[in-house]
Amino acid sequence: MAASCTDNQKSPLEIKDSSSPKLPRAAINDIENHEETGVPLNTAWTFWLDKSVRYSTAAEYEANLKKLYTVNTVQSFWSVYNNIPCVSQLSSRYSYHLMRNERRPIWEDECNRRGGNWRLKCMKYDSPIVWKELLLAAIGEQFCDYMCEGDDVTGLSVSIRDRDDIIQIWNCDAKLAEQSKIVEKVKKLVPNVVFSAIFYKEFQTHQAFEGKK
Repeated sequence: MAASCTDNQKSPLEIKDSSSPKLPRAAINDIENHEETGVPLNTAWTFWLDKSVRYSTAAEYEANLKKLYTVNTVQSFWSVYNNIPCVSQLSSRYSYHLMRNERRPIWEDECNRRGGNWRLKCMKYDSPIVWKELLLAAIGEQFCDYMCEGDDVTGLSVSIRDRDDIIQIWNCDAKLAEQSKIVEKVKKLVPNVVFSAIFYKEFQTHQAFEGKK
């Protein structure tokens, strides 16, 4: 059965012009209240939005990257999640990111440059459930037991494409990726989803990576 978004996850966030995405004032008030009273997360997590442009430089990519909100509690996470468009409502070339603390989803940043990510291609009708299950696993620190000691999941991304969508799981140390069991965990989370491709890529081996040492 195809996954669907919850009824209350509509599209109050304006993303037609990604230069100025804004949550509605009522949602921000709700988030701020939950930040004071909600159940704390182990670390803060930040939602980001971008629209990719083919062959863009790191600087051009950064210019299109927009921070949505940083959450510190379970309740504020849900307040943001339920007030941004569902993955199935995003246009092609848009991406959501959820990054640990306030790190930016940019390969060349000092906190990311030694890492990489697992890339999983899935059918578009599976994207919403895969994205939701991975988000919950991340904020609940469910990946910890599947990572090599000294490594960590630092973020998640979902990129909307014309055919299959791309899910990415970011880690901080590419040299430890082979010892990870992260794919095993993903398959446990979404056992009925068939991924058309799964592979790992170190950021510094990407042809588009800038700032090589």
